[in-house]
Amino acid sequence: MRISEKEAMEVYDILEETFPDAKAELHYNTPYELLVATILSAQCTDVRVNKVTEVLFQEYNTPEKMTTLSQEELEDKIHSCGVYRNKAKNILASSRILLDKYDGEVPETIKELMTLPGVGRKTANVVASNAFGVPAIAVDTHVFRVSNRIGLADSKNVEGTERQLMEIWPESRWSKGHHLLIFLGRRICKAQRPLCEACSLTEHCLYYKGMEKTHE
Repeated sequence: MRISEKEAMEVYDILEETFPDAKAELHYNTPYELLVATILSAQCTDVRVNKVTEVLFQEYNTPEKMTTLSQEELEDKIHSCGVYRNKAKNILASSRILLDKYDGEVPETIKELMTLPGVGRKTANVVASNAFGVPAIAVDTHVFRVSNRIGLADSKNVEGTERQLMEIWPESRWSKGHHLLIFLGRRICKAQRPLCEACSLTEHCLYYKGMEKTHE
């Protein structure tokens, strides 16, 4: 079950009023830094990633500099981000491809980004959207959870959720919309105990309406 397009637009407007400062919370200065930070953010908080990259990027903020590190050296530097062996391997492999195929530059299209090791659709959407202004919705755990709770989407997987969000919101709202949903998920619509009493979307939210019915 999903809410109407009209309601979906109202949800966007309310979220924009609630979180006017919604934006990527990973710290970066270049598309390459964002690519590395986003790879590191899998199964890890942005807060933790920012602490790691604050140190890492002081010396290793380009593909050229990154590839001077061995696998073990990079693992040691990103250890606290979790899944560090895989992440180190993918960061180094992607950095070499950028040097060999793209003159050290990060490609701008989602399709090309997804050819890089460790870059799935979500990561590609984050980089393309934030670094290059490509309209995209990156569906992470927060976006998946809250969009299906509210009724913006009704899907059992991230691909379906992304597709339905792209259908219900115009392209001009995709990139900002994904940040708004992340802010909602992190601050109010939490996984275990959503703070419904603090939420401005209760009159639109299917999850809340269902909760109300169960308590009648």
